[in-house]
Amino acid sequence: MQTTPIRKDTNAWKMQVWVWFGIAVSLCACGLAWLPGQDLDRAFMVPMWGLVVWGGFALAMALTAWGLWRMDVNPTYKAFLGVSWLFLISAVFTLAKTLRDAHEALLSEARAQGTAMRAERPAA
Repeated sequence: MQTTPIRKDTNAWKMQVWVWFGIAVSLCACGLAWLPGQDLDRAFMVPMWGLVVWGGFALAMALTAWGLWRMDVNPTYKAFLGVSWLFLISAVFTLAKTLRDAHEALLSEARAQGTAMRAERPAA
């Protein structure tokens, strides 16, 4: 019986994904911490990440974009927040895919191991 090798992400790739995710979160956190303007603006921006996580992805994206658009701050600062926000979304997708791929590789290995064990058992 020929087995197909299970491909896994390298440790370097996993480290890069986690580092970029950390940088993206840090950039967004720094941008929000020093956000000029009213407390309402900051309070509006922070929960959007939670909505993305809990399933309100489309609504969170639209409301965050609307919040950035309507803020009365320097356009350069808006651009920084917009780019860091998009970077965070990209990092989250990459992190989710990396974690899913690792989970699927573990499942495939377990299935292959179970199949090999059944094949080795003597017939009763």
